[in-house]
This record gives sequence, structure tokens and C-alpha cells, in this order.
Amino acid sequence: MTTKAETLKPLLWQPDNLVRAIQAAGVTLWSWNVETDALAMDDHAYDLWGIPRNTEVSFEDLSAHIHPADRDRVRAAFNATRAIIGPYEIDFRIMVGDELRWISGRGQGDDEGIVRDLMFGIFIDVTGRKQAEEGRELLAGEMSHRVKNMLAIASGLAHITALSTKTTSQMASQLTRRLTALGRAHDLVRPVPGQTRAPSSLLGDLLSVLLAPYDDLGAFSGRIRVSVPRMRVGDAATTIFALIVHELATNSLKYGALSVDKGTLDVSSTARDEAVTIVWTESGGPKVKAPIHEPGYGTKLIEQSIMDSLQGSIEYDWVETGLVVTMKVNPARLIL
Repeated sequence: MTTKAETLKPLLWQPDNLVRAIQAAGVTLWSWNVETDALAMDDHAYDLWGIPRNTEVSFEDLSAHIHPADRDRVRAAFNATRAIIGPYEIDFRIMVGDELRWISGRGQGDDEGIVRDLMFGIFIDVTGRKQAEEGRELLAGEMSHRVKNMLAIASGLAHITALSTKTTSQMASQLTRRLTALGRAHDLVRPVPGQTRAPSSLLGDLLSVLLAPYDDLGAFSGRIRVSVPRMRVGDAATTIFALIVHELATNSLKYGALSVDKGTLDVSSTARDEAVTIVWTESGGPKVKAPIHEPGYGTKLIEQSIMDSLQGSIEYDWVETGLVVTMKVNPARLIL
């Protein structure tokens, strides 16, 4: 008595069942005359390439639909197939109207795979797989870039904090606050599933989050006012703003308006085509004077970051009623 497998196995090779299996796998068929360049494809292959069915095509005709960046590579690969022993595979892009598709071309090389000058093979649409691979590569590259940036920033903050504190407990406290401010800021620009645009946050939200640690410390209660237009800040600019706001707020908490109960802080902004201007205004605190000593490391880091990364400038006005800081940045750099 025959087994069930023995009964089913012959059915695999029946033409109708082979067609069903090929269609289920999304496989399309082609044959190529290596001498005349004539090409034959099944109907699904024509649909895959966006070519009207039953159109007479040669390999050169088909090449016109291949993405220009891949065309020479694919031609060279197919022309070299007679020298390839065994199966071969090549992935490339094609253009169907405005749509880009990834195709995997597979066949059998060497003369053993050629019958009467004809080579046989398949095309498979691998667009989904390629997009997933590109997404993983992009994510891996983005994560590597972010980790390197954060490590460099953390190293710089540790160095600055060590120079500006006298005890290990002071250093630990200040460094923790600085890193916490950076972490909160980057939470705003973290990519979310399905997001197609570059990660960004609103400037008003960013400033509120950056100033929140000082509210947590009980340094003020409704004494900080943020009034800025609706504009987006990108990932790179967020890091710079986190450093700037933390340094200014920390100094204000030590020596400026936030060091006394009646002191206030206003952060405002105006946007123009040529520049975005952000003004940090302290009032109601102790009388201030321009420092006579050389700027500290934190101040130098801020100035360098604004000039290099944001293509802008920063000015300090040490008026008696309180410090006024005016920052101007390139709008194009703000969203990076």
C-alpha cells in the first residue's frame, strides 16, 4: 500500500501544479538567447517590469528599465554568466514609472545551464526585503552615530564639571543634572514607529523640558516664562540647546535671577528668514557685572557649539538688572 507522501509526490511535477506553486511564491520566468539577445518572459514578469504583455523585448531593451546606477553592473553580470559554474544570483533596482522596485535575477550559469543557446532563470520581487535591510542598516548607523555623539558629549561634560567643582559629591550632582537634561531633551526627538520624517521637537516643548530639572529642584514656581513661535528643532540642534540651557540655568541658579525668590527668567524668540533669534532675559535677581576673568569651559563650549554647529552667534549683555543673552542661529541648521 502506497503512503500518502508517495501518492502526492508525482503531483508536484504536473504542469498545472508547478504553475500554482510558482505563482504562490511570486516567481516570474524568463529565458534568454545568449547569441541573439532575444528575451522571453511570462506574463507576471512583464507586469513586474511594468512592460505591456507580449511585447517583443531583448535584454538591451530590458536594461533600459534598470536603475542607471545598477545598469552596467547587471549587464556585466549577465554577460559573464557563461563563465559561471552553477547557479548565480544578482539583486538590482528597476524603475516602473516613479516607483522603484528591487529585483532578484537568478539562473544557472556555464554551458550545462544553457540549452540550444538558451539560458533559463527567474525574477523575484524582493522590494520588501531590501527595504527592511535598508531600514535595519539605517537604524544601526543612526544608533552608532548617536552613541558616539553622546559618549563625546558625556566625556566633555565630565571634564567641564570636574574643573568647575571642588568635591566629588559636587561633581556627581552637577554631572547627573547635566546628563539628565540631555536625556530628557533627546526623549523629545526619539524616532517613533511609522515616522517618515526626521526626528524633531517643537522649540517651546524642548525649552520647557530642559528647564524642568530646575523646577524639580524647587528653584522657582512659575517664575520662568517661555514664549517662542512654533518651530521645529532637529536632533543635532537639540543636543546644543540642551548644553546651552543647562549652563545658563545653572549659572542663574548660582548667581543670577533664579538664586533669589523674586527673580524671574523670560525666554523669547523671533524667527526671520535670515536668522532665528532667542533671547534669555533674567531680572529681579542680584546686581550683575561682566566677569573680569577668562570665560569658563562651559561658556567656551557653548560659544563654539553655536558657531560651528548652528552657524550662529551668542552675545552676553551684563546689565545691572540681570543678564541678557541673545542667540542667533541659522534656520536651516536648526532642523538638523
